[in-house]
Amino acid sequence: MKWAVVVFPGSNCDEDAAQAVRETTGDVVDLVWHDATDLSEYDAIILPGGFSYGDYLRSGAIARFSPAVEAVRREAGAGKLVLGICNGFQVLTESHLLPGALLRNNHLQFRCEMVELVVDNNTSPFTRAYQLGERIQIPIAHGEGRFHADPETVEDLRKRGRIAFRYAHSPNGSVADIAGILGEGGNVLGLMPHPERAIVDWMGSVDGRRLFQSMHQYVEEGLADARANA
Repeated sequence: MKWAVVVFPGSNCDEDAAQAVRETTGDVVDLVWHDATDLSEYDAIILPGGFSYGDYLRSGAIARFSPAVEAVRREAGAGKLVLGICNGFQVLTESHLLPGALLRNNHLQFRCEMVELVVDNNTSPFTRAYQLGERIQIPIAHGEGRFHADPETVEDLRKRGRIAFRYAHSPNGSVADIAGILGEGGNVLGLMPHPERAIVDWMGSVDGRRLFQSMHQYVEEGLADARANA
């Protein structure tokens, strides 16, 4: 299995994400500059945290026009796994690969702290290693992480099982305590907390490991099936 971590000007969690994948799966990971136009060689793609293009206009608003994001759109349409973490989640909503928007935290402060999440869906490619309703510890680091969508969209997300994670105690005022949501096909996940910062004991939690391991297992099973049917 081969992963890509897309690097935008202003990304600062790209190396963390790549190291998390190596640490948890042993897979090959490439850091890919934002001008890449073809990501078809990769089985999974990560849009990392940071401040792409300095968060000018809005977080993720400029990054959505990068050639790599158009390549991400194609690969997502082909069923590849796409994970957007923090700023990556913002890029996914700005690109309309996920619904809603990420707004300023309701207290107007930047928060960097460990938070408790509740697993709301454990059947997706990203969450299959968790238990439904399990409470996990994953850190946040954002000032614009308040998920917002109209009531109809939120209800649709709920009814269709597209809310992957909720905050046990929302640190930012997100509607319905939403911390992470899935795309229409279930192969795109946007998540404000940072699973790549919860993979070894000294980080204070290892609960992020299973997200990357879930993705690895899902892809490897698909590759094994493809080889068997070839």
